[in-house]
Amino acid sequence: MITPLKEFGTGVGLLLHGLRLVLGNRSLLLRGALPVLVTSVLLFAGLAALAVNTGDLVAWATPFAEDWSTVWRTALRVAVGVTIVVGTVAVSLLLFTALTLVIGGPFYESIAEYVEDTVLGGVPGAQRVGWARAAWIGLRDTLALLGLLILSGIALFALGFIPVLGQTVVPVLAVCVGAWLLAVEVTAIPFIRRGQGLAVRRRTLRRSRSMTLGFGVPVYLLCLVPLAALVVFPAAMAGGTLLAHRLTEPVSA
Repeated sequence: MITPLKEFGTGVGLLLHGLRLVLGNRSLLLRGALPVLVTSVLLFAGLAALAVNTGDLVAWATPFAEDWSTVWRTALRVAVGVTIVVGTVAVSLLLFTALTLVIGGPFYESIAEYVEDTVLGGVPGAQRVGWARAAWIGLRDTLALLGLLILSGIALFALGFIPVLGQTVVPVLAVCVGAWLLAVEVTAIPFIRRGQGLAVRRRTLRRSRSMTLGFGVPVYLLCLVPLAALVVFPAAMAGGTLLAHRLTEPVSA
């Protein structure tokens, strides 16, 4: 019997396999890194602005706490601050992934093709995605995923007001939600090449939640490290292709 922990480890292993592939092929690494460089500038500028203004945002969101005791007011505002930062990071990474895939669509399709043709033996009847089609599908899917993120973010924001729980469990749940949605986005191209849309992609990944999170969580966390995304994102594209192949063609995987 395959345990969730073993499946999680398999997901991590697929990311590591993708990392080995791009590090062993400088052309793949360069193709995957160029779009990341453009969107990283936008992401880090936004996060820097958030860091500078978080205190003001928290105070604006909690005017009712001005008359509270110092201990309770501080506890509440720390909880709200953590929730705002975690939520903003989740939205930023989702948009970062979407913009990167839109800008670098042809580059990432070539990575998926390379992995499928040279490592996996090809995909019978694989469709050509093309930049325009990939951009349209990516934007459409991002709006749907952003809606899911906002709904889950509202629930997590409410939980963030609970002392202790809001500073421990909520950030972990937020990372898992963000990592899941990021995995859904990163695996888009290999699923589209198989003629499968967002609904099928989500159902397929849902059947192996632990494996998907094992792949998505390290990608999500590593993308928070400055400049790490230059290597991590191409590796995630290669690893996401391996993940899609494994879940859609389990016999040959």
